Amino acid sequence: MTKSIWTHPLDLSDLNKRSQDTLSHLLGIEFIEVGTDFLTARMPIAPKVSQPMQIMHGGASAALAETVASAAANYCIDRKTKVCVGLELNINHLRSLRDGFADAIAKPLHLGKTTQVWEIKIYDCEKKLISAARLTLAVLSLEESPQKLRAF
Repeated sequence: MTKSIWTHPLDLSDLNKRSQDTLSHLLGIEFIEVGTDFLTARMPIAPKVSQPMQIMHGGASAALAETVASAAANYCIDRKTKVCVGLELNINHLRSLRDGFADAIAKPLHLGKTTQVWEIKIYDCEKKLISAARLTLAVLSLEESPQKLRAF
């Protein structure tokens, strides 16, 4: 059995509640599954996440990937003293998607003291790979942060 990576209980209803009035909410992103070493979010494919050719916009894919990995990253740290923020996102769009849902599954590649690296795979309803992404995050001290960041 795989040991859990979460330092805090990860509750899907809490995650979805925290997303209210954010880009995630605007795009219809919903957290749907948590495992011992992964988090999954789903986004409906609708006109608001599509480009004029009626396929999912690459920016919507990127937003989905960063949303799920950023949320997951913040449950692998001491949230009383630290916060994770994105540094760099790389995404490859492999297949187009016109309807249904896009499911993004985030798994860590590296959980360090100052950085984290997450792999995110986005699938369609038939489990075909749509996009593959990697997100690097900085693990910042809430006390030393140059900006006033709110703990996740």
